[in-house]
Amino acid sequence: MLKIYTCLAVDHDLRLLVVASAICLFVSTVGVALFNRARAASGRMQLVWLTFVAMSAGFGVWSTHFIAMLAYIPAAQASYDPGLTLVSLALAILVIGAGAAIALVGPSIWYVATGGAVVGLGFAAMHFCGVTAVQRPALMIASPEYASLAATLGVSLSIPAAVIAVRRDDIIHTVIAALLFSLAILSLHFTAMASLAAVPDPDQLTIDSSMSAATLALVIAGAAAAILGGCLIAALIDRRSSSVIQRQKMLLDIATENIPQALCMFDAEGRAKLFNTRYAALIDIDPEQLKGMKLTDQFQLRKTRGQFAGDPEATFNAILTDINSGEMVSRTDQSVLPGHVLRIIEQPLPDGGWVATIEDITEWRKTQERMVHLARHDSLTDLPNRFTLREELDRALRYSRRETGVAILYIDLDHFKEINDTLGHPIGDALLIEVGRRLVGCVRGEDTVARLGGDEFAIIQMSHHDPESDAAALAMRIVSVISMPYEIQGHHISIGTSIGIALAPADGSEPDQLIKNADLALYRAKSEGRGGYRFFELDMDAHAQTRRLLTTELRLALARGEFTLRYQPIRDTESNRILCFEALLRWEHPTRGTLLPDQFLDLAEDTGLIIPIGDWVLQTACTDAMQWHSDVGVAVNLSASQFRHPHLVPSVAAALSSSGLEPRRLELEIRESVLLREATTAPATLKALRALGVQLSMDNFGAGYSLLNSLNTFVFDRVKIDRSFIPEIDRSSDALSTLSAVTGLGKRLGRVTAATGVENAEQLRLLRLAGCSEIQGLVVSPPCTAAEMKRLAKHDDRFVA
Repeated sequence: MLKIYTCLAVDHDLRLLVVASAICLFVSTVGVALFNRARAASGRMQLVWLTFVAMSAGFGVWSTHFIAMLAYIPAAQASYDPGLTLVSLALAILVIGAGAAIALVGPSIWYVATGGAVVGLGFAAMHFCGVTAVQRPALMIASPEYASLAATLGVSLSIPAAVIAVRRDDIIHTVIAALLFSLAILSLHFTAMASLAAVPDPDQLTIDSSMSAATLALVIAGAAAAILGGCLIAALIDRRSSSVIQRQKMLLDIATENIPQALCMFDAEGRAKLFNTRYAALIDIDPEQLKGMKLTDQFQLRKTRGQFAGDPEATFNAILTDINSGEMVSRTDQSVLPGHVLRIIEQPLPDGGWVATIEDITEWRKTQERMVHLARHDSLTDLPNRFTLREELDRALRYSRRETGVAILYIDLDHFKEINDTLGHPIGDALLIEVGRRLVGCVRGEDTVARLGGDEFAIIQMSHHDPESDAAALAMRIVSVISMPYEIQGHHISIGTSIGIALAPADGSEPDQLIKNADLALYRAKSEGRGGYRFFELDMDAHAQTRRLLTTELRLALARGEFTLRYQPIRDTESNRILCFEALLRWEHPTRGTLLPDQFLDLAEDTGLIIPIGDWVLQTACTDAMQWHSDVGVAVNLSASQFRHPHLVPSVAAALSSSGLEPRRLELEIRESVLLREATTAPATLKALRALGVQLSMDNFGAGYSLLNSLNTFVFDRVKIDRSFIPEIDRSSDALSTLSAVTGLGKRLGRVTAATGVENAEQLRLLRLAGCSEIQGLVVSPPCTAAEMKRLAKHDDRFVA
């Protein structure tokens, strides 16, 4: 130690040593700062910063060494070999750069320690090579023991310096690491210099190409200042940029972590680039494992755990298809997290990636459904409320027009007020709940039970047979079930019920009208003694008398000649040619005015008068048709009773014979519903009619049964689509598609398809697009008298624009 002290205190110029020490500390500080910049960078920028580390630290240590050499008095008059001097510089740059690279490349602290050791060896290599470059008239003899100690000091101090440098990128750790590196450099230098002894030797002459100490000093100062200054400026700028980036990243992290949705940013290949904690928690994947993980791999991993219900590849490809469209996609999903409803919003990014935000809306959806349910149901009994009843009745009435009867029953509990007043509202509420259960047990699944409020309930009953009989049977069942005793909270309770019934369409075709009439019927039931049911009628006796009077008038109408026929043309959609006229029956009642078929034909069916009336229609239509062009036919509807009647075929033959009409010009229309009800006898009847040579048409196709199989089962020349189907085609693409399917099937089976009830040009256009062959309705002509039809049927007027 004495020798080292002597070397330091006696053999060196202390002023230059201070300069060398300051430069050494500055160099170490810059080197550590640049090394931390390299650690923060990646890819090509990391290599750039590593180069800065090697260059600045190499030049800095080299400068420190030679300034200290200038301070070494025994070598004050020495010169320096340029080649060895540059070799020492190269060694410093390369070995220190290699040590820094080793410290960067490995994930553990051992790589950092190894890198620090290599940097220490670089200090030693540069020092001993630099000493070799000294030229003076003396021999420089080194002590191996001190040389080894010098190298050991350089390495042992560089290792902790490197470890501290990587521990944290802040001022304190940077200064401590820089002090340790400075101590490593200076202790190595002075220990190594203490090992030297100068022995005069005249043979050691200065080479002409050697650099003087002054020249070397200038070179060192200029190079060191330029390189270290530039590197320091770069480090400061980068630190400031890194600080801004770090602050922005911190703000981004705060934002992503505090939004209520799960968030993940994907690159163009579907790899997770950025995500928040909620996303990792939602899909139950460790955040470290999730970094850079492809979305398909996320799906696959979760599928193996039973946490994903869909197909990973198909789901991913569907997402990519949506992203490639360039539009934001918002969707709900139940496959990503089984048992949960997720709202997923995917926003495409310019680079082909996308940002997905995911929100679990399961509870929100349940709340919404519950709110909707509460708005539509009674809070006490959980039965549909008045609003839902009216909505369901409106829907039921639409179906009733397709041969499904509808009845509405208004139900009021007898003596309920007394129970409420004597036993209290809790007992009354419990009784209402039990009444609701019993009512639900009385009906079928397609019927609707509702609570209107208080002790009033209502039922919508669907009937496919006889609505009046079905409603009466249900009413009797309800009266019996409701009157059975109740046991509620220890109280034995007996009540009764009164019921009012309204039928559609007899008592009304609109919901409000039916509800009003059912309520009136309920009032009548209660006023006549309670415990029973009543159908709505303006007046029971008046209704019966009116029916009997109308039956009598119907019998006399035929004899009085009160029946007339109107004719409505059927037109070809392509040629606009009138092909046929349909005969439509009217009753010119002397007091009621003109009555349409639906006002009296049901009565005619019930009384059997439909047979003579039908024969008159056949005879009159055939006779009128003889006044038209020979290519124009006439179509006559056959009722269900006519089709079943054994004299149908003789009646048709008689009408043809007496009128002289060619059989091919007569077309008989039979409803699809009639054919299905008479499925066993219909084929034989149709065959007999076809043997007469007449045309056959299936009428009202789509009015309730709509069995496409019937098109193949029964052979017809024409299929007439029901008028109730036509208004839907310009409001529903499904209706138009169905119509197209029917017309297409008809063509393949060789059937002509005709649409009835066509009222406007738009419907006509759509029917043409659907391939419908013929049309009938107001768009062609309203029903007209025989005289008017005779004019239309003339040869010159057979085309209608």
